[in-house]
Amino acid sequence: MTDSPICFVGGGNMGAAMISGLIASNWPPAAITVVEVSPERRIELQKMFPGVAVLAKMTTCESVVIAVKPPVAAATCAAATANGARRVLSICAGISIATLQQACGSATSIVRAMPNTPALVGKGAAAIASSSSCSESDVSWAENILRAVGTVVRVDESQLDAVTAISGSGPAYVFMLAECLIAEALRQGLSSEVADSLVRQLLSGSAALLESSSQTPAQLRAQVTSPGGTTAAAIAAMEQAGFREAIAATVLAAVQRSREMGS
Repeated sequence: MTDSPICFVGGGNMGAAMISGLIASNWPPAAITVVEVSPERRIELQKMFPGVAVLAKMTTCESVVIAVKPPVAAATCAAATANGARRVLSICAGISIATLQQACGSATSIVRAMPNTPALVGKGAAAIASSSSCSESDVSWAENILRAVGTVVRVDESQLDAVTAISGSGPAYVFMLAECLIAEALRQGLSSEVADSLVRQLLSGSAALLESSSQTPAQLRAQVTSPGGTTAAAIAAMEQAGFREAIAATVLAAVQRSREMGS
């Protein structure tokens, strides 16, 4: 499996993260090709990945990862099939399997995935859905690629809009929380260096605790919320301000936008 040639079309952050993960998991650089239209980005990719072929135009390859902007996903899939692609993994948000299958034709197996940006540090969370033309080997191939940069779950395609809203867009919610906490720390008199350091460690430490614990998030929250204490007062203020409702509205907006992009 790790000797199989693979072509990435699109060498942006996510494509580069996946290539880096594959190389780290012993996929030979000589078996990887990346197609990138930007001359400046091609130079960067050549420096990042010695031994990987970095091209300006599509080349012949049976296994292709589509990592381009959603509006050009279908056309890119069609071009990949014209260049011999027989299985395609798309990480383009909102573009349905049916749309990609129509562009590729029935002979090409399509796997659609929604990864997220923590893949850049090997901590990604991805979900995949496959077309009816996919064999178990095709799905396992896609899983192996994404597992090189994090965790992978299989879902029905109908659930990918929810996945997009939760884990795909989710890092932005966490980063916005970090923004808000830092801003309030500054208002309370902390220096920017102290505020930044504390908030970064707060989020990374809390995430590590959540990952390692068998307890639910609600149980972990209860453990640090002593009755009548500062945390209890803070949680009460969050509830009064409609924190839960804001999160619900956030997820719903992302789900609806993902559906719009798919249509």
